[in-house]
Amino acid sequence: MLSSKGLTVVDVYQGWCGPCKPVVSLFQKMRTEVGLDLLHFALAEADRLDVLEKYRGKCEPTFLFYAIKDEALSDEDECVSHGKNNGEDEDMVSSERICTLAIIKPDAVAHGKTDEIIMKIQEAGFEILTNEERTMTEAEMRLFYQHRAGEEAFEKLVHHMCSGPSHLLILTRTEGFEDVVTSWRTIMGPCDPNVARREQPESLRAQYGTEMPFNAVHGSRDREDADRELALLFPSLKFSDKDTEAPQGESSTQPRLKITDLD
Repeated sequence: MLSSKGLTVVDVYQGWCGPCKPVVSLFQKMRTEVGLDLLHFALAEADRLDVLEKYRGKCEPTFLFYAIKDEALSDEDECVSHGKNNGEDEDMVSSERICTLAIIKPDAVAHGKTDEIIMKIQEAGFEILTNEERTMTEAEMRLFYQHRAGEEAFEKLVHHMCSGPSHLLILTRTEGFEDVVTSWRTIMGPCDPNVARREQPESLRAQYGTEMPFNAVHGSRDREDADRELALLFPSLKFSDKDTEAPQGESSTQPRLKITDLD
């Protein structure tokens, strides 16, 4: 099994403690999403295998990772590579990606619409670089929506965004769809779900929103806002601010993502 191409994850456990069941279900879900031929998962009891002797007697989660590269893939096709930056080891996924922030809000998550919305996002041609479920703090949301602090609905909006788990997505698009920020805002539709149902009935807010501020999804207003929001909610991710050659008619100062922390 360890010679299988792709990534193999081994959960090393003790017979008196048992495997890490939450992680087992997590990896099973990931395997379905990534592909059965790319991600493999196995359980190994330390007391039964001599090669795992050094892991015996420890009541702590232990995972071993074995990666076998497919020689048919070019270096450009690799998703994960290991390098060094300032003397520290790093895992880096994707060199530079033009991206924006999308949030599936607590109302849509509570109604069980997360998977449907994610499916529609992917069907619309977006690639999801990161999908993290998180309950936001009040401090985060006050800073996140600071540009709306003077509005009457500000407190209600902050309370709603902290009321339960959201899904935070980092989106990019395939070649030919460079303006991911505008594309995502188009898919979302007008901010008010009632307006969205009149003007863009196929939009996400028309289908999954109810009333303000329960409009199902959030998207960055522009490229500058996307950069700010991503830096605020994903402080461990690094963004490249250097100018790079851009397609004709496209700004070269778009948010370009470098993921350097996979924790």
